[in-house]
Amino acid sequence: MVKNEKKFLGAPIYELRGKKLGMADLPGHVRACLHSGKLAFLAILVSGGIVLQILACALYDNWWPMLTVIMYVLLPMPLLFFTGSDSSLFTESDSGWVNATKFLTGASSVGSIAIPAILKHAGVIGWGALAMELSSFFVIVLSIMCYMGMSSDDEYMIL
Repeated sequence: MVKNEKKFLGAPIYELRGKKLGMADLPGHVRACLHSGKLAFLAILVSGGIVLQILACALYDNWWPMLTVIMYVLLPMPLLFFTGSDSSLFTESDSGWVNATKFLTGASSVGSIAIPAILKHAGVIGWGALAMELSSFFVIVLSIMCYMGMSSDDEYMIL
């Protein structure tokens, strides 16, 4: 049985009966279980963000906050279309495509916060809907960041 997980230079180290093991040293069924747990955690985060989004509309009987969903759909599009598999968004690049991707991703992220704020300022939604919208945004961003952290594993590499 795997007792606990520790981090050493970003790589998880597991202890099994006093011996320190890397991820490659674990049996296949244990690795599969750990990867399934990561995927389940991501699924729970994404579904929690979607539930908060729907609750922000349904609890206050006002469906205007669903405009934010447009930005959630547009958010990953520049990443899918313009970045290559060898470039990272966190490194400095001379490529115009990577810079355009960073700009469009940032603009749609700001739009995801700006739409509920503008709707609140215009008096279309209330404080509760605004709070649920913003919490939905932060949960979805957290799930994206967790996915990007997981994508360093070879099995989940898409971007």
